[in-house]
Formats: sequence, structure tokens, C-alpha cells
Amino acid sequence: MVITLYQQDIVWGDAEANRQCVEKVLAESPKSDLFVVPETFTTGFGDHMAALAEEQEGATLQWARRMASQYNLLFVGTWIVRDEGKVYNRLHWVYPDGSFGTYDKGHTFRVSGEADQIARGTRREVFEWRGWRIKPAICYDLRFPKWLRNKSEYSEQKLDYDLLLVCANWPGSRHEAWTTLLKARAIENQCYVVGCNRCGTDGAGIPYTGDSAIIDYKGFVLPGTTATLDKEKLYTFREHWPFYLDFD
Repeated sequence: MVITLYQQDIVWGDAEANRQCVEKVLAESPKSDLFVVPETFTTGFGDHMAALAEEQEGATLQWARRMASQYNLLFVGTWIVRDEGKVYNRLHWVYPDGSFGTYDKGHTFRVSGEADQIARGTRREVFEWRGWRIKPAICYDLRFPKWLRNKSEYSEQKLDYDLLLVCANWPGSRHEAWTTLLKARAIENQCYVVGCNRCGTDGAGIPYTGDSAIIDYKGFVLPGTTATLDKEKLYTFREHWPFYLDFD
């Protein structure tokens, strides 16, 4: 599977400008199976998010459907959604046929005040795409290994997913934590990990260094922001080193 990350410099609070920017990058990117943008890619991450929340069937979902269909890929990103009276930081995976799934951020970031305006999700999700089992996560979720544990509740010998996909707005001041935790989640869960982060400086003056990465199951960073993931090699590694049989 070929995956491409877009390390976006998000335009503060301007959904249409951000969609146009992503659309331009998509047109210029290598042919991929899966295209990922950062957390809150239409607005940026901040106190303004709830005021800019869209309805679930709003403009960004309709646009993402068009992108997924036009480029025959799975489009993944988060944007702020108002649903049944609550506001969520919601990750969407949108298929070429227009269908989609969602995951609501399980750990809203209380230090920034996100937890005061964004409802916390309660369901962990795994979805499938072209033979891969993929677990979505959003930014702060990365700090909680139990939430992301790759183990079936029903069988000691089954792993739930092959790829952990993290969309983030992770500031440059915490660069070391970001890069370390991405590798740790890959090694401990015997899976590929993708971390798609923004770059630039946001409207609150917070700088981001990007550091988006595609990491293999041994903890090695693959070069670039487009890479081919090899499921056969992953499964061979798991078979040879079945550490998951001793997971707590």
C-alpha cells in the first residue's frame, strides 16, 4: 500500500483556503492508496474551533468525497463537527465510493482548553482498506498506550490492526516527545505507524516543526512523506517474533 502524508501549513480559520491548498497538493502528489492530512486541517487547532464547526454532512465532507473519488484513494483527516448538540474533533476516512467512517478524539487536550469546548469520544475504532486493518488516533491520543494497544479483546493470538494512523497538531516545543512516542507505539504494537503533523506557525503564534513520519514495525523511519508499506514483511516479522503472545 502506498501512503502519502501532507505536512500542511494550515491557514488559520479559513476552511475554503485550506481545502484548495490540499486539493492542489493532491493533484501534484504521487499516485497513492491513502492520503493523510493533519488534525483540524480546515481550521487549525485553537479556541476558535467550536465556532467554526461544520455539520457532519457539511462542505468538507462533500469535498473529501470528491477528492477520494477523483484520485481513487482513501482520504483521511480531522475537522471539527457539530453533531446532536455536541462538538467533536472528528477524524474521517472517506472512500472513493463516497462512504465514510469516523473516530472522535478520545483524549481532548485539557492543557489547551480543548476539553472545555470539544466532547470526548468514547469508542476505539479499526477500519479496513485494501486489505489493511487501520487504527485511527488524534494527536494527544498518542500519549496513551493502553488506548492504542494492539490486541484483540477476544483472543490472545490476534492483533487488531496493521497500521496506526495519527493526525496531529503537535507543537515544535514537544518535538522529542512526538518522535519518541511514534516509534514506541510502532515497536510495542508490532505495526506500522504514520504520524501526520502540521508545520508553520498558527494564529496563536505557536510554531510547529512538522516531523511527520512513516515508521515501520521495528521503529525505523522510512524516508520521505510517501512510502510503500509491505504487509507480507510485517506478518513475517510478527510470526518470527510473536511478542504479542505475551502482551499484558
